[in-house]
Amino acid sequence: MTQVSIPFSTKNGPHLEALRARHVADTYDEYREEGPVSTVDHTPSESAPDAQKWADVQASDDFVELKRRLLKFVFPVSGLFLAWYLLYVLLADYAHGFMSTKVLGNINVGLIFGLLQFVSTFVITTLYVRHANKNLDPLAEKLRNEIEGDGK
Repeated sequence: MTQVSIPFSTKNGPHLEALRARHVADTYDEYREEGPVSTVDHTPSESAPDAQKWADVQASDDFVELKRRLLKFVFPVSGLFLAWYLLYVLLADYAHGFMSTKVLGNINVGLIFGLLQFVSTFVITTLYVRHANKNLDPLAEKLRNEIEGDGK
């Protein structure tokens, strides 16, 4: 690696862009050397599955069940969240009196509803993680083992 001499300056300028570019290049080089980072503890098999094996898995009852379990959670929860968000937006736009009702000091109903949007996002994330751990991951792991040839 060649050394780059960058003059010292307290102002933003081309030297900072050069530093940023070098950092990005170094980070990319490290990524290429180490490969992508995975949170899954498994070593993929040496031979990649062929297209026919993928098609067979996608047509299997287990894969259809996995998709059904996922969609059974995702669609209702997404619908409920979008309805909740739409309610918040409509109330903020058309019910100024209600949304500006003071609850405690300068805290009003609109602020509480807005903060509850964040709370509901974290609740949905927690519910999804529990659902995935219990209902999706075991079946997905079984399918992965079948695809990679580790299955029975």
